[in-house]
Amino acid sequence: QVQLVEFGGGLVQPGGSLRLSCAASGSIFSIYAMAWYRQPPGKRRDLVAAISSGGSTHYADSMKGRFTISRDNAKNTVSLQMNSLKPEATAVYYCNAEISSSPGRSSYDYWGQGTQVTVSS
Repeated sequence: QVQLVEFGGGLVQPGGSLRLSCAASGSIFSIYAMAWYRQPPGKRRDLVAAISSGGSTHYADSMKGRFTISRDNAKNTVSLQMNSLKPEATAVYYCNAEISSSPGRSSYDYWGQGTQVTVSS
């Protein structure tokens, strides 16, 4: 069984910064892509940023230059540094990871429980 747990959400003023972290634990053989998604109130869940096992990154256009995704393969963690936050960034942020539990077995997508980020004065 695999579990993803997010940390670091909270309330921040517009223009401020916040760092989210996510730790994967359990029956893990290999972690492939890791990513952050967000879901604003009443809207769909969309990709924020993704990072491959080799460190290649991809960002949604509106996040480029302000958000940075990183990962620590030794610790099975992924982080999202968010700078110059705007009120429209208010959402529940979800960690996602593609994980294989043993050699030769298929990988599956796993999700964290989500962490609330609120950008407001």
